[in-house]
Amino acid sequence: MILTGHARLAGVMGWPVAHSLSPRLHGYWLREYGIDGAYVPLAVKPERLASALRALPDLGFAGCNLTVPHKQAALATLDEVAPEARRIGAVNTVRVMSDGRLHGWNTDIEGFAQSLAVALPCWSLVGRAAAVIGAGGAARAVSAALTGMGAAEIRLVNRSPARAKELSRALGGPIRIHGWEEMAKALSGTALLVNTTTLGMTGQPPLEIELASLPHEAVVSDIVYAPLETPLLAAARARGHPVVDGLGMLLHQAVPGFEAWYGRRPEVTPALRDFVLARP
Repeated sequence: MILTGHARLAGVMGWPVAHSLSPRLHGYWLREYGIDGAYVPLAVKPERLASALRALPDLGFAGCNLTVPHKQAALATLDEVAPEARRIGAVNTVRVMSDGRLHGWNTDIEGFAQSLAVALPCWSLVGRAAAVIGAGGAARAVSAALTGMGAAEIRLVNRSPARAKELSRALGGPIRIHGWEEMAKALSGTALLVNTTTLGMTGQPPLEIELASLPHEAVVSDIVYAPLETPLLAAARARGHPVVDGLGMLLHQAVPGFEAWYGRRPEVTPALRDFVLARP
């Protein structure tokens, strides 16, 4: 589409950022709704993050997304941070307010919860246990989402006990920490298993765990979306588990930011999913 001098601008800051699917995703919506705007990749080195964020109002940007490695570091620069984002210690969406102040929040929480709701509309976690593998920024967002979904217990499995304890202190709630050697115990009796690590991602080692103790009706989710079916999801599918891939979280977390920057709440549709997956 043709841009004018009134185009609304947004983008995604990361280092590196060339792998991001966000420009393709937001570009689809901009064309679909005929919006005079653009969404661009912004390759920002970690040491330049503060100055890049501060430049957004002067450059006429409506805001931006933040991806690795900026989600936690950005908190020190933003003028306002939503309480939930402050609690989990990570921001992935920034809006430039009318007075030039920078407001940040975390849409990964909503994105994960919505991806499960859409994939499994009749499924509920209320009063049940979930197991989460990992203790990084993604695990914080997922654990916050699970708490909001009514999980009675969140079993956090991580190789580093110190990092897991830090997450538990930050979030509070029904989190129970398990060492890697306690994987079977953590999976036993759970209704949901979520991998929040990069294990299984293209170019990374696979997540090698034994699923024998996981109830056959348990849902298995992986936030990795490259490849779409990770070794974990393939193994779970072979055992008959319902599985939820990571693309839904990516698509749904993008909705609130697009609405804030461009003034229209977009829809996540099968056509959008197909378009994003067809990346050249």
